[in-house]
Amino acid sequence: MKNRLEQTIDIARSFIGTPYKYGVRPEEIPKFFDCSSFIQYIYKKGIGINLERSTILQATQGTEIPPNEEFQIGDLLFFRGSRGHYNDELFPNKKVYIGHVAIYSGNGKAIHAASPMGVIEEDVSKIVKLRGPVVMVKRIFIIRAL
Repeated sequence: MKNRLEQTIDIARSFIGTPYKYGVRPEEIPKFFDCSSFIQYIYKKGIGINLERSTILQATQGTEIPPNEEFQIGDLLFFRGSRGHYNDELFPNKKVYIGHVAIYSGNGKAIHAASPMGVIEEDVSKIVKLRGPVVMVKRIFIIRAL
């Protein structure tokens, strides 16, 4: 039986091929996604967790995991970007320049909404080559009701 994060990855995979649109409006989702709206949508649909809409604010949620630690399914991988909304004041003593987010899907791969391909699953190493280094990893924990 799959856990909720594995089910969330299945939901993410069901959107592979969905077109990318930067700055997508809420009424256009799930016909189009940008990277942060994709992550927000699948976390809400799969787990029922409300994440912030923007990549930079998503990076303020959850628990930070060292980028060199082994990733777990469902971890959010934040990449340095050449385009994005930066607010280093949210991350004291760091210059992270977050411009992109993906969800780790296991076996060295992540799923993300990327221009111009749309939603794709690919090796994290390939995303790093195209986007830049992983500058932050966040784990969003599921709190179970007693």
